[in-house]
Amino acid sequence: MSTEVLSGKGLAALIQQRAQDEARLLEYEGQRPSLAVVVATDDESTHWYVRSIERAAERAGIGCRILDLGHDATEQVLASVLKDLSAEPSVNGIILQTPLPVGVRTDGLVGLIAPEKDIDGANPLSLGRLGVGQPAFAPATAQAVVELLEHFQVPLAGRNVAVVGRSAVVGKPLSMLLLEKDATVTICHSKSGALERYTRPADVVVVAAGRTGLLTGSHVSSASVVIDVGTNVLPDGSLVGDVDEASVTGVAAALTPVPGGVGSVTTALLLLHTAEAARAQARLLEKPALVSGTAG
Repeated sequence: MSTEVLSGKGLAALIQQRAQDEARLLEYEGQRPSLAVVVATDDESTHWYVRSIERAAERAGIGCRILDLGHDATEQVLASVLKDLSAEPSVNGIILQTPLPVGVRTDGLVGLIAPEKDIDGANPLSLGRLGVGQPAFAPATAQAVVELLEHFQVPLAGRNVAVVGRSAVVGKPLSMLLLEKDATVTICHSKSGALERYTRPADVVVVAAGRTGLLTGSHVSSASVVIDVGTNVLPDGSLVGDVDEASVTGVAAALTPVPGGVGSVTTALLLLHTAEAARAQARLLEKPALVSGTAG
């Protein structure tokens, strides 16, 4: 059978155009949206991803500052930088890129990102608001999966979705977004046992575990729509996902490519979130200050 390739490039271009339009309007009004990305790792796949954000931001007319603190940055240094960025009026969006140095606690640091600038939904406050249906920026990768499925008109209401991976960046927030679309969600992880018990019956399989070749043709059926979230850099510098593309192609109904699938949409969403954050912050500044006093 033929496996449809669900490229994210067309959708990413549409989202990036929305970000660019909003950025131009804001700049016309005297404000250029600005994004800050904090990096503290030697991981090549991370630097590849950050470079892609920087290039896309430039095309969209959004400022992008890369703060590379080095693989040995301390938690205190990272905390100080995040606090400064959260208080800096010219910065509208903040990303703390993972992985972080050994011993550095991610949970404490993401809580230092101002919620209004938390464009990648990392702060526990953002995730909590997302979980109860209140306004918040969703983690961009999780949102990108849902946006791609809707773009290609893949039904979600009443359908079974297997999510492989339970990270706070993708798996957990994605499950919440899918539940909002009335899907029935199963989250698989390292203790789930044989994956095919959950993935073969599923209408949609999302793989976000960070393991090259984890999902093979034996894990899916001819009805499966497979979304590959993985980004793994091989020794030759090439980028692959978590899906064994060769064995899944010809078996599954559809598959997203790596690169050119979820990642491109994620990057575009981060830029759109930055522009939306800048707009919201500008509106707050426009509100008249309350005047206190007593009547004479």
